[in-house]
Amino acid sequence: MSFKTEVIEKIAALITAAFGLVAALAWNGAIQELFALLFGDQSTLVAMFVYAIVVTIVAVIAVILIGRAAAKAKREDEVAAR
Repeated sequence: MSFKTEVIEKIAALITAAFGLVAALAWNGAIQELFALLFGDQSTLVAMFVYAIVVTIVAVIAVILIGRAAAKAKREDEVAAR
């Protein structure tokens, strides 16, 4: 792989990660507002920990489901390539 191709791939990965961060921050704001609407003021330490735990659980479940979907798609591509 040439240096130029490697640089382009790394830049593409960094830009993709940056867009992911922007999307995550947008979702974070939306989820915080929803949490405040449902459960009231989030300024207490307990509320902040509950929020963090809920978001972590949702993130773990989402990552597991996405991983399973990606693995299934990869298997289907391998079968179709045969």
